[in-house]
Amino acid sequence: MTDSRTPFPAPRLDLVGLVVSDMAASLAFYRLLGLALPPEADAEPHVEAELPGGLRLAWDTEQVVRSFDPSWTRPPAGSGGRCELAFRCASPAAVDALYEELTAAGHEGHLKPWDAFWGQRYAVLRDPDGTGVSLFAPLRTGTP
Repeated sequence: MTDSRTPFPAPRLDLVGLVVSDMAASLAFYRLLGLALPPEADAEPHVEAELPGGLRLAWDTEQVVRSFDPSWTRPPAGSGGRCELAFRCASPAAVDALYEELTAAGHEGHLKPWDAFWGQRYAVLRDPDGTGVSLFAPLRTGTP
């Protein structure tokens, strides 16, 4: 697809990147969300995982980011940063169960599961670096 401004195809979202302070802790959190991340990745400074549909999720340590952007600073604690990820669950009950599993594993629950006015069971946690991670599922079959 092109537009009138450029003869090139429009760019497509390909990767969501997260800057992490502790790679092993961050990857452990995302493994609990079902991502297949090999154990040896815990010691790497950069990790990528391809998600269904081809989108990639990447993690970089703060040291890696500072290696090419020396002015980078960590967002203030509790600010939640500027990025949030949302994981679609199989059912409203799955949202509740996964929220309980993650908080029982010691991860911060930010908003307990609730029935949102937009028609989803919704909950929000924080990953080890404070990034918001939403869990959701349609309340009714056939809704997004």
